[in-house]
Amino acid sequence: MFEVSWSTVLAILAGLFVAYYFFFRENYFAKHGIPYSKPLIFFGNMAPVIFRRITFVDNITVAYKTNSKAKYVGFFEFSTPVTMIRDLDLIKTVTVKYFDHFMDHRSFTNPEVDPLFSNNLFSLRGDQWREIRTLLTPAFTSSKMKAMFKLMSECADTFGDFLVKQSEKKQPFNSKDIFTRYTNDTIATCAFGISVDSMNNPDNDFYVLGRNATNFEGIKTLKFFIVRSFPTIARILNIKLFDTKTENFFYDLVRDTIATRDAKGISRPDMIQLMMETRGSKPGSKSHELSIESMTSQAFIFFFGGFDSTSTLMCFAAHEIASHPEIQEKLQKEIDQVLEKCDGDPTYEAINSMIYLDAVVNETLRLYPIAGFMDRLCTESFELPPTLPGSKPLLVKPGDNLWVPVWAIHRDPQYFPDPDKFTPERFIGDAKDSLNMSAYFPFGVGPRMCIGNRFALLEIKVLFFHLLAKCNIKPSKKMILPIRLSKKSFALMADGGFWLDITPRL
Repeated sequence: MFEVSWSTVLAILAGLFVAYYFFFRENYFAKHGIPYSKPLIFFGNMAPVIFRRITFVDNITVAYKTNSKAKYVGFFEFSTPVTMIRDLDLIKTVTVKYFDHFMDHRSFTNPEVDPLFSNNLFSLRGDQWREIRTLLTPAFTSSKMKAMFKLMSECADTFGDFLVKQSEKKQPFNSKDIFTRYTNDTIATCAFGISVDSMNNPDNDFYVLGRNATNFEGIKTLKFFIVRSFPTIARILNIKLFDTKTENFFYDLVRDTIATRDAKGISRPDMIQLMMETRGSKPGSKSHELSIESMTSQAFIFFFGGFDSTSTLMCFAAHEIASHPEIQEKLQKEIDQVLEKCDGDPTYEAINSMIYLDAVVNETLRLYPIAGFMDRLCTESFELPPTLPGSKPLLVKPGDNLWVPVWAIHRDPQYFPDPDKFTPERFIGDAKDSLNMSAYFPFGVGPRMCIGNRFALLEIKVLFFHLLAKCNIKPSKKMILPIRLSKKSFALMADGGFWLDITPRL
């Protein structure tokens, strides 16, 4: 007699459960008249990304265009149903007006397996998030940025000199590599209070381990999706996104930095110093003493966000500047005027007052928002209005997922005419005044928007000021043109990489 093994029975039951789950969820969207794309069992609407047919941001755009009149549409991130908000007023309602109902992000790491990432500002929820956000906000005020400006400017100036010297070899530059080294050194000095020279010492631990931690290509992408979408499976398999060596390095770095400052009475205007000042807080006070582990988690997310995201944005900005000689020439004229006005030593105020440089950075953020979407997790039941006339309101409940498709909205012609064209002038004068800025949120929106946005903007402006003051850039022959996004990585990356030819200005 034929015998069925337990593994076969479990596989059949699991298959039936998944099929039922998708059938039920699919009818959930259909029942409320919510437009959605038919999902595949297990993959949901993620199959084109997993099988590298299109990029993640293009996949989101496909969902965004499901129905141009809908306030929101349905989407399946594997087995998880997601309500994707399209309407700008509704986005403001969810992220600002009723923030308390949607204050959390969906976590994608297990605190027991990946404590370094799970306990940072991005991942924390509820009152814990409020406490840490309140604690860290003073680290990113204008006065703190001004204090850090000199350190940034020194890094960028050294970086420019290095590129001038290296350009003598007449070889193409991997701009992702060189810009990541600049952001690495800037964060090392401004956040951790240590001096690192990643251009002349390319194999330093701070850079090598940081590069490993932020690399989301290949198997790391698969791990990310498993941990995010199938946390139970990830827990059973003990899947980690960050290896123990990386964790220990950052724990030791923060611990040693604090010990050195205590021993030598050193005080610096950075995040580490701000967190050190929580020590000795009275129990029950609004601020509480942070452990070394918590301090490290907060410092690491700042490093994680700035190390990769900011350098990628620099790559896109450099590519567009290099591809448009008229834009580069106009930018260099503005830089030369500031250098003349400041006797060769630009000030914080001078760089922040540069209108065209600001427009170039803003347009890069519009065309290439590094966070292709922002997510919110429902924490209190809330009724969304009908997505279409004649359909029913949707009651979202605690635990339900909402996405805002930033990339798709930034490239929607109803908000930005000729959206695929790089046009800095749209962010200047009357043209900027005519824009619907409710459709522009490169750093997120509401109380949960990126806390380090001022730091990132200043870091980018300082870099291009010093680079273009000394060098001319153009796309290398190694660069695939026209530029297209890689389908191999969850993070934004040019297919074939970013490549520049850099020559000294005469």
